Amino acid sequence: MDRIALVTGGTRGIGHAISTALKDMGVTVAANYGGNDEAANAFREETGIAVFKFDVGDFEACKAGIAQIEADIGSIDILVNNAGITRDKPLHKMDPDHWNAVITTNLSSAFNTTRNVIEGMRERGFGRIINISSINGQKGQFGQANYSAAKAGLIGFTKAVALETAAKGITCNAIAPGYIATEMVKAVPEEILNSKILPFIPTGRLGEPEEIGRCVAFLASDEAGFITGSTLTANGGQYMT
Repeated sequence: MDRIALVTGGTRGIGHAISTALKDMGVTVAANYGGNDEAANAFREETGIAVFKFDVGDFEACKAGIAQIEADIGSIDILVNNAGITRDKPLHKMDPDHWNAVITTNLSSAFNTTRNVIEGMRERGFGRIINISSINGQKGQFGQANYSAAKAGLIGFTKAVALETAAKGITCNAIAPGYIATEMVKAVPEEILNSKILPFIPTGRLGEPEEIGRCVAFLASDEAGFITGSTLTANGGQYMT
């Protein structure tokens, strides 16, 4: 597939798996990252994928970063909005900084990146936009009013953009992962994992990052051209919509 993709937060965890899955299907990938130079350099050495450092929460930084990618590699055909953070607190203990940081990085970033690629996609008559939401954006989660709001917002954003762009050959879909075996989830104490998480997943296990990567690869493919405005849930049956 002679396409170019930008994956935000594309050097670690689920983003790492997405970037490599797209590369494996023949896509030229640009992996964005925000701050961990050591991890990004290790990812580049491991995969051969180009990395680009810019703040997805800043519109002008996205504009400059995407311009650099398109100058170095070419026009972006596939955009995966994967970058995200958590700042968990119950609402009565959450301060504006906790709220704003998560909304900016997890939701506003999707506008910042999509707005800077959408005109080119419309002109070329092709595009794939894939937004990584979450099971907690579908069902809510204690201590995550900010995260759940942002991830639910991505689903609404997905549907609106899908309606606006379908006639231009652009699809826009979301993926809502459940509990995936990333470094963050693996850091949960085993007792909590075994008593509070795994019993509620009907498949009895965590998902693997590569399983989310394969979901993205399918939605990015030509074969998925009739799928738009959809949310693909990948959570082992934990929450069914």
